[in-house]
Amino acid sequence: DKEFTSEELSQYDGSDPSKPIYISVKRIVYDISSKSDFYKKGKLHNILVGKDSSRALAITSLNKDDARPEYEDLNDDELNMLNRWEKFFQKKYPVVGRLVL
Repeated sequence: DKEFTSEELSQYDGSDPSKPIYISVKRIVYDISSKSDFYKKGKLHNILVGKDSSRALAITSLNKDDARPEYEDLNDDELNMLNRWEKFFQKKYPVVGRLVL
């Protein structure tokens, strides 16, 4: 699998239509280009792409400050939500690599 730095991953944020759109969940990077209508620049969920958005998914937030990889301090309900999101992405989108912090 390809290893992405945060800087590399940020290039796949939906702002360049010639590039795929990637999201990282629990440091696994998924290609979500097939749902670009939800994630491309100018769309509500664009805040989640081009980065690891584990925390934002876990706490159900679209605040840009919550779109970050730290999730170790979450409570059980939030961790369960994150695990559900992880399973969703695993089933729906191809893995293209992993995020190295």
